[in-house]
Amino acid sequence: MRIISTATHILNSFKLIFFFSLVFIWNNVYAQNNLPDFTSVVEKNIPAVVIVNATKNIQSNFNNSPFNSPEVPKDLRDYFGRFFDPKNNNNQIDRQVPSFGSGFILTNDGYIMTNNHVVSNSDEILITLSDQSVLEATLIGSDSRSDLALLKVDGRNLPTVSIGTTKNLKVGEWVLAIGSPFGFDHTVTAGIVSGKQRKLPNESYVPYIQTDVAINPGNSGGPLFNLDGDVVGVNAQIYSRTGGFMGVSFAIPSETMLDVFSQLKDSGKVSRGWLGVFIQEVDKNLAKSFGMKKPMGAVVAKVLKDGPASKSGLKQGDIILKFDGKTIKKSGDLPPMVGMSKINSSVKVEILRNKQTFTKLVRIEELPTEENIASIQQQKINKTQISGITVSNINEGVKRDLNIYGGVKIDSVTAEQSNNSGIKINDIVTHINNKPIYNTKDFQNKIQEIGVDNYANFLIYRNSNPLYLAIKISK
Repeated sequence: MRIISTATHILNSFKLIFFFSLVFIWNNVYAQNNLPDFTSVVEKNIPAVVIVNATKNIQSNFNNSPFNSPEVPKDLRDYFGRFFDPKNNNNQIDRQVPSFGSGFILTNDGYIMTNNHVVSNSDEILITLSDQSVLEATLIGSDSRSDLALLKVDGRNLPTVSIGTTKNLKVGEWVLAIGSPFGFDHTVTAGIVSGKQRKLPNESYVPYIQTDVAINPGNSGGPLFNLDGDVVGVNAQIYSRTGGFMGVSFAIPSETMLDVFSQLKDSGKVSRGWLGVFIQEVDKNLAKSFGMKKPMGAVVAKVLKDGPASKSGLKQGDIILKFDGKTIKKSGDLPPMVGMSKINSSVKVEILRNKQTFTKLVRIEELPTEENIASIQQQKINKTQISGITVSNINEGVKRDLNIYGGVKIDSVTAEQSNNSGIKINDIVTHINNKPIYNTKDFQNKIQEIGVDNYANFLIYRNSNPLYLAIKISK
């Protein structure tokens, strides 16, 4: 019986080993079968991806002469310095500064999209196709705000990409890039979508796609594909502290690219809608001070005179909740929506004012090229106490410069208050909870009306720029 039992045990052990081996093999096969296969996407699209080489001629001279050093005797400086005189044309040379990137063919007759920073101010642009033939390109137009440029080469029956949409693009979805990083032509890298609707500093009009696809110098202007083989973005920027790839890259959405392509092709320039306001983010404390249940929308920090918003009755302190029926979750959502609006179209704008919602009809105008309509940059404002602040009345000159009727100036603030709050010396407070402040007495009365432990929003002017601060009132 013991021998039989031992044999049975060994047999069962082999069965278990065999079973788990099958499970392991099956899991590996299953995992391999479920990994994305990029080969068909690459084979289909790589002929339509190009290398962009741009050169700019700049003139240099030898005006940084070593004989200009004070350690050299004056007589020698005067004698040898004439050989390095910048006014002497013989000392000037032309040198070429190269720039390289990627691009992709949109039409079979030779329209190509790339990044503006790749070709800006270039004297010559050359396109290298996948078959290594080189064509000279003409710059049709560029748009610095979206960092896109449209090129044209003479060609027929050129291979093209198909354009997709980002509306169905999901965070976590696989994407791949084709480009020429560091001159290695038609390099393929892959990753996932890390985020959508990203706002970058000084880039208000582009809702970037964030990915972890490896992007390096030379990838700029190249296409970002989904697994269907459609272009969903134009690779443009990376976030890096070293200059190299660190797992965070950004692409311009295909919708933005198509709009810019259409306008550049038709007119050589890009026009955008303009609302005529400065906006800032609604944080948790500001939401409380405005009587909101949660932070959302964009608070109007300033209404520009004679702009579309001013003509339609929008006011400083309004919170824009919806634009053309679309909810504004964050302030960064608004500029791209406005920019994509048709010039002279009328758009419904839903606002919150004094805890009540209104709808205004705004006629969109064209964004002036000289205006900077980017959102006012604001550091995060933490909870603060009103104590420790001393204010005084402002003079007529300040009122005239800021175009205001009254207010108070922050004369002093305790060190603790200065470190923990957004209030600073010389800030001008003009409104509390959207009610005007005319003088120090008015300021004290408004604070008493609000009461201890309640939040109040202060409209201040700092270096002539309007800014809202949320402050908790204390004894």
